[in-house]
Amino acid sequence: MNGFFRACLLAAGLLLVLYIAVTSLQAPARQASYVAKPVNTSRPTLPVDTIHLPPGFAIQVWAAGLPDARSLALGARGTVFVGTRTRGTVYAVVDNGGRREVIPIANGLNSPNGVAFRDGALYVAEVTRVLRFDDIENRIHDPPDPVVVYDGLPVYGFHDHSWKFIAFGPDNRLYISLGAPCNVCDPGPEYGQIRRVRPDGSGAEVYVRGIRNSVGFDWHPETGELWFTDNGRDWLGDDLPSDELNHVTARGQHFGYPYCHQGDLPDPVFGKQGSCDAYVPPAVKLGAHRGALGMRFYKGAMFPPSWNNRIIIAEHGSWNRSSRVGYRLVWVDVSGDAPRTAVFADGWLQDGNAWGRPVDVQVMPDGSLLVSDDQAGVLYRITYTAVQR
Repeated sequence: MNGFFRACLLAAGLLLVLYIAVTSLQAPARQASYVAKPVNTSRPTLPVDTIHLPPGFAIQVWAAGLPDARSLALGARGTVFVGTRTRGTVYAVVDNGGRREVIPIANGLNSPNGVAFRDGALYVAEVTRVLRFDDIENRIHDPPDPVVVYDGLPVYGFHDHSWKFIAFGPDNRLYISLGAPCNVCDPGPEYGQIRRVRPDGSGAEVYVRGIRNSVGFDWHPETGELWFTDNGRDWLGDDLPSDELNHVTARGQHFGYPYCHQGDLPDPVFGKQGSCDAYVPPAVKLGAHRGALGMRFYKGAMFPPSWNNRIIIAEHGSWNRSSRVGYRLVWVDVSGDAPRTAVFADGWLQDGNAWGRPVDVQVMPDGSLLVSDDQAGVLYRITYTAVQR
């Protein structure tokens, strides 16, 4: 009897351990705390003067004290909201007459990389759900408790692309990226896609599939069509496959992952299941291991007119290449028959060492461009002044 009792206790203990392990994957990693905490906003010493830009352009540190600064969103009053991937914090940056105030409006969240703003509310994407902070610009110093808008996002494991990018499209729906839960695998029906929901979280539907890891997208200002970046898979060498800039022309399109990479490279394992001709090829091959993340169409009035509707892309940089690449901004002009691309800003990588890593870009109301850097923990501002001839 005693042996039977001990066996029952052991079985119960094992079940309890399993339950805790499973629920810990489903719950936020830390308990959220919505109390603003002071941050150190002193500007670090960074070699910003070594960043190369075209003539007439200039760059400076605009805000500091933002460790792990990632995705950006702009409020109606000019507040800049900043998500993070590993820190669990969402920041608000307020410009008080030229002095930037950095306010953590939420802490302890589960990889709150994605941020978006609509009708006075800030939307924040965690790994498995989307939160909404109502009337946020009136409550920067006293943030409200968030409302759970959508909790239909899948659970991820340890080797994943679980962090989200979110943005509202011209159809007033919230678009959410769901990366593949692996380097390369069959992602199944819940992963490797861009999904969209109504602002209240209802009406969820898959918009496009065949995506490995998109951490940036935007809509063409004239056509309203979606464009997005996608990171290529790892461990096929230094130069394969390319990161992609993709163009969506219809709902339901499939962009190849995991069967075909960069539009013309069958996967060594999954490529046997179909031809590359069955999938939408990228509009632009951006180069292997660049880490192409945030992107925006330029819609401001500060840069020269030729910049109107150009795409500006932040390349976070490589981590698994024999020599590093990326760590820069590039632009892509999609106005002609064939897209053109060139380097816009570089210098974060010097002699094989990176002192900064661009993540996202945001066009400001005055036409300047903000750039987030999760390594340096700052936001840069790029401006343009006409060159005197």
